Amino acid sequence: MRRTGKTGMVAQYGILIALAFLLSYLEAMFPLPVPVPGMKLGLANLVTIVGLYTVGIKGTVMVSVVRVILAGFTFGNLFSMWYSMAGCILSLVCMIGCRRLKRFGILGVSAIGGVAHNVGQLCMAAFLVEHTAVFYYLPVLLVAGMAAGCVIGLTGGMIISRIGDVLRRYGD
Repeated sequence: MRRTGKTGMVAQYGILIALAFLLSYLEAMFPLPVPVPGMKLGLANLVTIVGLYTVGIKGTVMVSVVRVILAGFTFGNLFSMWYSMAGCILSLVCMIGCRRLKRFGILGVSAIGGVAHNVGQLCMAAFLVEHTAVFYYLPVLLVAGMAAGCVIGLTGGMIISRIGDVLRRYGD
C-alpha cells in the first residue's frame, strides 16, 4: 500500500466530509413520510461505513464528527446537533468494536451502527426532556435502524469493492 502523505489525506478527508455533507443535505430536502419524528435513512452514514473500511478509524471519526457539526449548524439547531452527535458517537463505538471483533461483515457492522445510532438519539432525547417516555419509540426505531443499516451496508460494500483500493491509499 502506497502512502502519499498528509496533503493527500487532508484532500481525501475534505472530499469525504463534502460528500457526507451533501448526502445530509439531500436527506434534509426530501424527508421520508414516516410515523416517528426524525426518522431518516441515514445516507451520510454511507460515508462512515466506507471510511471505516478504507481510511481507518481516526479519519472516519473525524469525518463523522465534522459532518454532524456542519449539518447541525446548516440544517438543524442545537438540539438536533446533540441528538445526531449522541447517535454518531454510540454508532461509531459499536461499529469500531464490531469491526475489530472480525465476527461481522460490512452488512452486520452497518446494521449494528444503524441500531446504535437510534439508541444513542433516544438516550439523548430522554436526557434532554428528562423523561423515559421517548423509549416508547424504541421498537420501531430498532427495526428502522436495522433496515437502514442493511441498506447502507449493502451499498457501502459495493462502493468498497469498486473504489476501496483508491481510498485505502491515503488511509491512516
